Amino acid sequence: MKFHVNRDVFSEAVSFVVKLLPQRNPQPILAGVLIEASDAGLSLSAFDYEASARTTIEATVDEPGTILVHGRLLSEIASRLPNAPIQIELDEDGIVLTCGSARFTLASMPVQEYPAIPEVSGESGLVPSEDFATAISQVAFAASRDDVTPVLTGVQLEVSGTQLSLVATDRYRVALREIPWDGGTVASDEQTTALVPARTLTEVGKTFAHGGDISISFSGSGDREIIAFTAGNKTVTSLLIKGNFPPVRRLFPEQTDHHAVVNTADLSEAVRRVSLVLDRSAPLRFTFTSDSVSMDASGTEQARASESVDANLVGEDVTLGLNPQYLLEALAAVRSEFTRITFTSSENANKLSPVLITPQTSVDKAGEDTFKYLLQPNLLLR
Repeated sequence: MKFHVNRDVFSEAVSFVVKLLPQRNPQPILAGVLIEASDAGLSLSAFDYEASARTTIEATVDEPGTILVHGRLLSEIASRLPNAPIQIELDEDGIVLTCGSARFTLASMPVQEYPAIPEVSGESGLVPSEDFATAISQVAFAASRDDVTPVLTGVQLEVSGTQLSLVATDRYRVALREIPWDGGTVASDEQTTALVPARTLTEVGKTFAHGGDISISFSGSGDREIIAFTAGNKTVTSLLIKGNFPPVRRLFPEQTDHHAVVNTADLSEAVRRVSLVLDRSAPLRFTFTSDSVSMDASGTEQARASESVDANLVGEDVTLGLNPQYLLEALAAVRSEFTRITFTSSENANKLSPVLITPQTSVDKAGEDTFKYLLQPNLLLR
């Protein structure tokens, strides 16, 4: 095997395929990057049984062949090479990489022991890359980071007609975003769902943020259901999380009369300042009145803080406690100058009702209803 390739193109390709690999893998063979050289160019792949990444790039191939080399080491080397073409060949000493006057000899890993990269050939559709990346950033943070309940560590993708919904929850909050879905000539009234690990989906959003349309395909059955995201010369696949995602859509209220409208940036800055004195995970007290919302916090060592910002309240005054970090993440996700905070009602008088957070174009005009965020209030002990 022997080939020549552009340094920057090769470095970017290796960086892409190793990005989804875990830092520590119990099986050393899965730390490798599979490089296949043929007349069509180079194919680089990485796979850890749960997620895979594959890309193809142009190269001058003198001798076709396949090698498996430690991915992260190769990525670090490629990112620091001098500005010159790269030559990689396989000889009796191992894998030899030369670039200008730099020369590296790397151990070759056994190709025959590497698992087959999954292929996806099921139903597919297209989504705009920027819309999809934005939707992921607005939803994925609400997924749980606790592996005790695996279904809550994922983002539920739901395809229905011409719409793709992304939903995530960790029991204390729910984030929902809807974007257009183009299923092509294949029209289906049936809903397709896929529960994708939030970590994998976040990387997909970062990688494909500016890649035109993204093709999303569903394939497999039983315990090996997978989803694939493809844009340009890059493909990422992910094994789906098994289990039933909670029916959180029914939690979103229909009535939105009792609400407050605040400037998003002003509220965010105030929450950051006042919450500095709070103990970790302690709620922040909010009091909404006709023309303002005030925040009060009491922390350790007799530290106290308070601040108020302008607000426009429709309905009765409200006092409640909210997790400041959860609220800040929601305010960052609305992506609008103003934010509407709606106070929902519950049939259970002993249970606190969640607040609904949505974008607001101006004080008087609601924003698009494609993003919604429910946040469960905290009990206030004073």
